[in-house]
Amino acid sequence: MRLTSDFFVSALVRRCFSENAYASIVSKGALEAGAIYIVVDRRDGCFDLYGPAPQSAFEGATPGSRLFEVLLTFADKDDVDRRLASERRMDPDVWIVEIEDREGRVFWDVVET
Repeated sequence: MRLTSDFFVSALVRRCFSENAYASIVSKGALEAGAIYIVVDRRDGCFDLYGPAPQSAFEGATPGSRLFEVLLTFADKDDVDRRLASERRMDPDVWIVEIEDREGRVFWDVVET
């Protein structure tokens, strides 16, 4: 069974704080199954964006787990905002979590590309 989006986001935010990073929920989406996007602010003017991994990445993954893929790396804020606006046009029920971390940690599983 997969965790609901609101529960997952809550756990992600708590994990960030426990690792001395700051996290905030920028946008709340559908409680049960809204897609989750993670923005990492590296505090040097560069941002990374992670989104839900494609279904093909789940082969061998733990049942119910969530995986993310890199969408943008070392991008500027405008590029991240444009990409998120595009995602919101396709699905307005997305969650956006922003993490401030100089090390650029995402705190969850990312698929290798």
